[in-house]
Amino acid sequence: MPSNNPVSYARRLGLFSGTMAVVGGIIGSGIFINPSIVAQRVGTANLTISVWVLGGVIALIGAFCFGELGQRRPNAGGGYVYLREAFGPLPAFLYAWALLLVIGTGAIAAVAVTFANYALALFGLPESLRTPLAFGSVILLSAVNYVGVKPGAVTQNIFTVFKLAALFGLIAVGLLWSLPAPVNATPVSGPPGAFALVLAVGAALVPVLFSYGGWQQTNFIAEEIIDPRRTLPRALILGVSLVAAVYVLANLAYLRTLGPAGLAASPAPAADSMRAVLGPIGATFIAAGITASTFGFLNLVILVSPRVYQTMAADGLFFPAFARLNPTFRTPTTAIVVQGVWALLLIRLGTYGQLLDYVVFADWIFFGLTVATLFVYRAREAGGTTEASPPGSFLVPGYPVTPVLFVLAAIYVVLGSVASNPGNAIRGTIILVSGVPVFAFWRWRSQRDAARAH
Repeated sequence: MPSNNPVSYARRLGLFSGTMAVVGGIIGSGIFINPSIVAQRVGTANLTISVWVLGGVIALIGAFCFGELGQRRPNAGGGYVYLREAFGPLPAFLYAWALLLVIGTGAIAAVAVTFANYALALFGLPESLRTPLAFGSVILLSAVNYVGVKPGAVTQNIFTVFKLAALFGLIAVGLLWSLPAPVNATPVSGPPGAFALVLAVGAALVPVLFSYGGWQQTNFIAEEIIDPRRTLPRALILGVSLVAAVYVLANLAYLRTLGPAGLAASPAPAADSMRAVLGPIGATFIAAGITASTFGFLNLVILVSPRVYQTMAADGLFFPAFARLNPTFRTPTTAIVVQGVWALLLIRLGTYGQLLDYVVFADWIFFGLTVATLFVYRAREAGGTTEASPPGSFLVPGYPVTPVLFVLAAIYVVLGSVASNPGNAIRGTIILVSGVPVFAFWRWRSQRDAARAH
């Protein structure tokens, strides 16, 4: 049955911490490594930058949408709450189920191993320490977030500042200190014809939008943000705007240093750009930046995801222990511990990469569905069935066009992911569908307990 929990979350996070959570939730290791994929798919410098700008615009529209959702329902759990209220408990449960089973915990496992790989290379440690270091990072950050949202947020702020410093250093070196890359004897050309251009831009937009994803995680901790109806929309818009600017400038730096052909051919454009200008010192600097960036992203996922599991359990749809907040730390400690243990198991088994590949499309299914809840909230408000937003509340500019554009972008990403690897999509769908009988069990148990209570 739903938990009658007298302990509430503590509102301790201001605008700066909220903004750093948005930035930290978006920037991982992708911007340091993946822009070569975009350059490969579009070919020219102008198209490369245009796709990153377009991705930033779509991400900003998403931030607008989640800003309005956050001011309407400033509750822990974010997207879970919006899906539950708009479309019912099943899609909300499947979202939380996928997050716990694969999306959140798989990301923790994958990023912990990525962090360990870069840390080993940075400090010259033996590869035998990879798994122990990955384990240690998950355990350490789970412990930090166990004892309160404030220590977790302070950790997040520090490492987000580190990753931004690394990117600003990369941008400064690439745009201000480097000489333009020499013209390649066989330059990469853009796609011929209008139709080919549309296909190429669309293909390049998929990794770009995945690189921009992650701002929605800040809505998970809405109940721990001070004055969330005002602070959360501001943090989302500021954070996404900052990331978009940094991403575009970073790609300008890559293009200036390596050229379009060099960027398309580089498996590690950040390291290659810094090495081209500063030599080994530059490569070491960017390796330190990526290490800090992955550690900060790991902390963010560990910090915010348990709030979704706690909300799901508070609805009577999961183990009651998950619903309880620690009376001293005011954090969902059981959810944090179980999440950490499951992530450690995924690291040990080495299956996290495959599992993430299976459900990566599901993330954008839930992205699109969550933004679509805005139409339900607005319709109910117009029909007088729900209370209208107070005067001065943040509302999505350009409604309904802007959320429609975002939903269409989400559909495109999902279709692109399915088309590129239908086998993974089938396996991911099986993982999602496996949550249906689990939901049915907990729903039946909750209703049975409620009937007994009466």
